[in-house]
Amino acid sequence: MSGRNTLLNLCEDVLAGIQLLCIFTASAALAILIVTFGWLVFGRYVLNVTPTWVEQLALMLICYIAFLGAAAGVREDTHLGVTLFRDALPIPLQKIIIVGIDFILAAFGAIMFFAGVELMKFGWDSFLPMLEIPESFRTLAITLCGFLILLHAGSRGLIRVLTFRTWTPTPQMLES
Repeated sequence: MSGRNTLLNLCEDVLAGIQLLCIFTASAALAILIVTFGWLVFGRYVLNVTPTWVEQLALMLICYIAFLGAAAGVREDTHLGVTLFRDALPIPLQKIIIVGIDFILAAFGAIMFFAGVELMKFGWDSFLPMLEIPESFRTLAITLCGFLILLHAGSRGLIRVLTFRTWTPTPQMLES
Protein backbone atom coordinates (compact mmCIF):
# COMPACT_ATOMS: atom_id res chain seq x y z
CA MET A 1 0.00 0.00 0.00
CA SER A 2 2.90 2.33 0.76
CA GLY A 3 4.30 1.90 -2.74
CA ARG A 4 0.97 2.94 -4.26
CA ASN A 5 0.78 6.02 -2.02
CA THR A 6 4.32 6.98 -3.01
CA LEU A 7 3.42 6.62 -6.68
CA LEU A 8 0.22 8.65 -6.19
CA ASN A 9 2.18 11.36 -4.37
CA LEU A 10 4.75 11.45 -7.17
CA CYS A 11 1.93 11.72 -9.72
CA GLU A 12 0.34 14.56 -7.74
CA ASP A 13 3.69 16.37 -7.53
CA VAL A 14 4.28 16.08 -11.29
CA LEU A 15 0.76 17.33 -12.04
CA ALA A 16 1.20 20.21 -9.59
CA GLY A 17 4.44 21.13 -11.38
CA ILE A 18 2.68 21.08 -14.75
CA GLN A 19 -0.07 23.27 -13.30
CA LEU A 20 2.52 25.71 -11.97
CA LEU A 21 4.15 25.81 -15.42
CA CYS A 22 0.75 26.58 -16.98
CA ILE A 23 0.13 29.43 -14.54
CA PHE A 24 3.65 30.79 -15.04
CA THR A 25 3.35 30.65 -18.84
CA ALA A 26 -0.08 32.31 -18.80
CA SER A 27 1.24 34.99 -16.44
CA ALA A 28 4.28 35.62 -18.64
CA ALA A 29 1.98 35.88 -21.68
CA LEU A 30 -0.14 38.42 -19.80
CA ALA A 31 2.95 40.45 -18.94
CA ILE A 32 4.08 40.36 -22.59
CA LEU A 33 0.57 41.39 -23.65
CA ILE A 34 0.67 44.42 -21.36
CA VAL A 35 4.14 45.46 -22.55
CA THR A 36 3.21 45.10 -26.23
CA PHE A 37 0.06 47.16 -25.79
CA GLY A 38 2.18 49.77 -24.03
CA TRP A 39 4.42 49.76 -27.10
CA LEU A 40 1.35 50.07 -29.33
CA VAL A 41 0.12 53.16 -27.47
CA PHE A 42 3.61 54.70 -27.38
CA GLY A 43 4.17 53.99 -31.07
CA ARG A 44 0.79 55.30 -32.13
CA TYR A 45 0.60 58.48 -30.04
CA VAL A 46 4.25 59.43 -29.44
CA LEU A 47 6.15 58.13 -32.47
CA ASN A 48 3.15 58.42 -34.80
CA VAL A 49 3.97 54.95 -36.20
CA THR A 50 1.55 52.16 -35.32
CA PRO A 51 3.18 48.76 -34.81
CA THR A 52 0.76 46.58 -36.76
CA TRP A 53 2.03 43.26 -35.43
CA VAL A 54 0.73 43.92 -31.91
CA GLU A 55 -2.86 42.95 -32.70
CA GLN A 56 -1.92 39.52 -34.07
CA LEU A 57 0.47 38.87 -31.19
CA ALA A 58 -2.23 39.91 -28.73
CA LEU A 59 -4.73 37.48 -30.25
CA MET A 60 -2.22 34.65 -29.95
CA LEU A 61 -1.25 35.56 -26.37
CA ILE A 62 -4.89 35.75 -25.30
CA CYS A 63 -5.39 32.20 -26.59
CA TYR A 64 -2.51 30.97 -24.43
CA ILE A 65 -3.66 32.95 -21.38
CA ALA A 66 -7.22 31.62 -21.63
CA PHE A 67 -6.47 28.01 -22.52
CA LEU A 68 -3.55 27.48 -20.12
CA GLY A 69 -5.55 29.21 -17.39
CA ALA A 70 -8.47 26.88 -18.09
CA ALA A 71 -6.22 23.83 -17.87
CA ALA A 72 -4.85 25.03 -14.53
CA GLY A 73 -8.43 25.62 -13.37
CA VAL A 74 -9.34 22.02 -14.16
CA ARG A 75 -6.37 20.87 -12.09
CA GLU A 76 -7.50 23.11 -9.21
CA ASP A 77 -11.07 21.82 -9.66
CA THR A 78 -12.39 25.36 -10.04
CA HIS A 79 -14.40 24.77 -13.21
CA LEU A 80 -18.09 25.62 -13.25
CA GLY A 81 -20.49 23.11 -11.84
CA VAL A 82 -24.04 22.94 -10.59
CA THR A 83 -23.94 20.83 -7.45
CA LEU A 84 -27.40 21.27 -5.94
CA PHE A 85 -28.60 17.76 -6.79
CA ARG A 86 -25.25 16.10 -6.15
CA ASP A 87 -24.97 17.65 -2.69
CA ALA A 88 -28.42 16.29 -1.74
CA LEU A 89 -27.25 12.71 -2.32
CA PRO A 90 -25.48 10.44 0.18
CA ILE A 91 -21.67 10.64 0.20
CA PRO A 92 -21.10 7.35 -1.73
CA LEU A 93 -23.30 8.57 -4.60
CA GLN A 94 -21.63 11.99 -4.50
CA LYS A 95 -18.26 10.28 -4.90
CA ILE A 96 -19.51 8.32 -7.92
CA ILE A 97 -20.84 11.51 -9.53
CA ILE A 98 -17.60 13.41 -8.84
CA VAL A 99 -15.53 10.63 -10.42
CA GLY A 100 -17.94 10.53 -13.36
CA ILE A 101 -17.49 14.28 -13.85
CA ASP A 102 -13.72 13.81 -13.82
CA PHE A 103 -13.96 11.26 -16.62
CA ILE A 104 -16.43 13.39 -18.60
CA LEU A 105 -13.96 16.30 -18.36
CA ALA A 106 -11.16 13.97 -19.45
CA ALA A 107 -13.22 12.90 -22.48
CA PHE A 108 -13.87 16.55 -23.32
CA GLY A 109 -10.12 17.20 -23.05
CA ALA A 110 -9.38 14.27 -25.36
CA ILE A 111 -11.84 15.56 -27.97
CA MET A 112 -10.33 19.03 -27.66
CA PHE A 113 -6.81 17.63 -28.01
CA PHE A 114 -7.54 15.59 -31.14
CA ALA A 115 -9.52 18.43 -32.72
CA GLY A 116 -6.63 20.77 -31.88
CA VAL A 117 -4.16 18.44 -33.58
CA GLU A 118 -6.34 18.51 -36.71
CA LEU A 119 -6.51 22.32 -36.56
CA MET A 120 -2.74 22.47 -36.24
CA LYS A 121 -2.29 20.23 -39.29
CA PHE A 122 -4.77 22.34 -41.25
CA GLY A 123 -3.18 25.67 -40.29
CA TRP A 124 0.47 24.77 -40.68
CA ASP A 125 0.69 26.13 -44.24
CA SER A 126 -1.09 29.43 -43.55
CA PHE A 127 0.72 32.19 -41.73
CA LEU A 128 -0.44 34.74 -39.19
CA PRO A 129 -0.41 38.19 -40.77
CA MET A 130 2.34 40.50 -39.56
CA LEU A 131 3.99 37.78 -37.45
CA GLU A 132 4.91 35.44 -40.32
CA ILE A 133 4.58 32.32 -38.18
CA PRO A 134 2.26 29.39 -38.93
CA GLU A 135 -1.37 29.69 -37.80
CA SER A 136 -0.72 26.46 -35.91
CA PHE A 137 1.08 28.40 -33.18
CA ARG A 138 -2.28 29.94 -32.24
CA THR A 139 -4.11 26.62 -32.29
CA LEU A 140 -1.32 24.98 -30.27
CA ALA A 141 -2.94 26.63 -27.22
CA ILE A 142 -6.15 24.67 -27.86
CA THR A 143 -4.22 21.44 -28.33
CA LEU A 144 -2.20 21.95 -25.14
CA CYS A 145 -5.32 22.80 -23.18
CA GLY A 146 -7.10 19.67 -24.37
CA PHE A 147 -4.13 17.49 -23.49
CA LEU A 148 -3.77 19.09 -20.06
CA ILE A 149 -7.49 18.76 -19.30
CA LEU A 150 -7.28 15.10 -20.30
CA LEU A 151 -4.20 14.66 -18.13
CA HIS A 152 -5.47 16.54 -15.06
CA ALA A 153 -9.09 15.34 -15.02
CA GLY A 154 -8.23 11.81 -16.11
CA SER A 155 -5.50 11.35 -13.53
CA ARG A 156 -7.66 12.90 -10.79
CA GLY A 157 -10.50 10.52 -11.70
CA LEU A 158 -8.12 7.57 -11.75
CA ILE A 159 -6.61 8.53 -8.38
CA ARG A 160 -10.10 8.90 -6.92
CA VAL A 161 -11.06 5.45 -8.23
CA LEU A 162 -7.88 3.90 -6.77
CA THR A 163 -8.50 5.54 -3.39
CA PHE A 164 -12.31 5.31 -3.49
CA ARG A 165 -12.68 3.72 -0.05
CA THR A 166 -10.49 6.23 1.77
CA TRP A 167 -11.23 9.32 -0.29
CA THR A 168 -14.07 11.60 0.78
CA PRO A 169 -15.28 14.80 -0.83
CA THR A 170 -13.97 17.81 1.04
CA PRO A 171 -16.43 20.36 2.43
CA GLN A 172 -14.95 22.90 -0.03
CA MET A 173 -15.73 20.52 -2.90
CA LEU A 174 -19.28 20.14 -1.68
CA GLU A 175 -19.70 23.93 -1.56
CA SER A 176 -18.45 24.54 -5.13
